[in-house]
Amino acid sequence: MPCFQLMTCLSLVLVCAASESELKVKPASKPVRLFTDEDLRKYDGSEDGQPIYMAIKGVVFDVTSGKNFYGKNAPYNALVGKDSTRAVAKMSLEPEDLTHDITGLTEKELQSLESVFTGTYKTKYPIVGYTSRRIFNEDGSPNKDFKPEDQPNFSIRDEL
Repeated sequence: MPCFQLMTCLSLVLVCAASESELKVKPASKPVRLFTDEDLRKYDGSEDGQPIYMAIKGVVFDVTSGKNFYGKNAPYNALVGKDSTRAVAKMSLEPEDLTHDITGLTEKELQSLESVFTGTYKTKYPIVGYTSRRIFNEDGSPNKDFKPEDQPNFSIRDEL
């Protein structure tokens, strides 16, 4: 047993003496952010060098890597800088569909939304935050059904 204790102690000394680069410490991941509609509008692709964000189902994705599709004057630019859930579900770029509201969508449209949300956006683009609408009910109370996707260290208390 004393040999084991000596090895443990020696290991601790070596770890403490090592520099961060030797330990290859992974930097803390960027915390997710809560976006109001006004906040989200700032990331509409109109400014060079600014990230491009798009929300679907209240989840905010960084779609900057798809700048050719979502950037200024690009074919899907109308979808960015807002929650475009309805437009994605309907495969529409009509102004009245550029909203989070899914009222009246058909079962087929809802299935399409889920397919594109999961199969395209969640697999291709990083999640940078959530819309305030997703985390809070209209009366300001916390949404008990909120379950952050792909954010293992997310804590509502710490992030707000």
